[in-house]
Amino acid sequence: MSRGDLTDGEWAVLKPLLPVSNNRCGRWRDHRQVINGIIHRLSTGVQWRELPERFGPWKTVHKRHALWSADGTWERLLQHVQAVADAAGDIDWDVNVDSTSVRAHQHAAGAPKNPPPVPPGSSKGGATKISSRARAHHPAALPGGGGAAGEALGRSRGGLTTKIHVVAEGRCRPLSLLITPGQRADCTQFEPVMDQIRVARAGLGRPRRTPDSVGADKAYSNRKIRTYLRKRGIRHVIPEKKDHKAARLRRGSRGGRPPGYDKERYKARNTVERAIGKLKQFRAVATRYDQRGYVYLGTVTAAALLIWLRS
Repeated sequence: MSRGDLTDGEWAVLKPLLPVSNNRCGRWRDHRQVINGIIHRLSTGVQWRELPERFGPWKTVHKRHALWSADGTWERLLQHVQAVADAAGDIDWDVNVDSTSVRAHQHAAGAPKNPPPVPPGSSKGGATKISSRARAHHPAALPGGGGAAGEALGRSRGGLTTKIHVVAEGRCRPLSLLITPGQRADCTQFEPVMDQIRVARAGLGRPRRTPDSVGADKAYSNRKIRTYLRKRGIRHVIPEKKDHKAARLRRGSRGGRPPGYDKERYKARNTVERAIGKLKQFRAVATRYDQRGYVYLGTVTAAALLIWLRS
């Protein structure tokens, strides 16, 4: 085992959850070897074809990562690790929301428009098994064929960018993730990224989807977000913008009461900044090299999974 590879304890957590051969479509190459190759690429940002030989054929590692990004395997692994942590009382449900922009390498442009891969064992005439998040980033789901916007690539003065929206729990670990084109406003993605929170219960019952409280900066300060949180019964700490405050004061009694603001709770908002810092320790996350949006989302999700396993 070399630096960065899965430890025996980490492998023991993941092994029971990985797909097994159905004896009809050939045998899977050793999952541990392939995952170690994916981790090596995550950490170094190296091209797939430059992977060391000890990880096996690079095409196998690349295709496995693309397949697991499409069918939701990375997402299920992350949700399982979160469920185990929640059962042990190891999740701080005072969450914080923020986003970060990621520069996309020029090789991330020009993605093909073919659909995500079909998992082994699916019939050719059957429906393609694609996770809901992968389907959201599939170009065919967008009017006009998708293009760069369908692959979560945005244009700016600096070039191609992608934005990662993150909800982090109080111990600086990502609870949910979402990617959009880099120019997309943070406030427009608040509800979608909050709706991605889904931590399964240890026994019977629906997954937990509601945190105890939410902290966010002024980018999320608007009436729609506050109404959304109020309807769900979630306490929140979002500072009021100066122009919003001035408009409220001009209206006098009709402007309503000022939103509540707890300075001590707002100080904990740095947990999401630290969670983003942990994600960007992986070079394949800090710079986007993946052409397909669902593959890059799988890359970020795999990085989040490692953060949870090693926290």
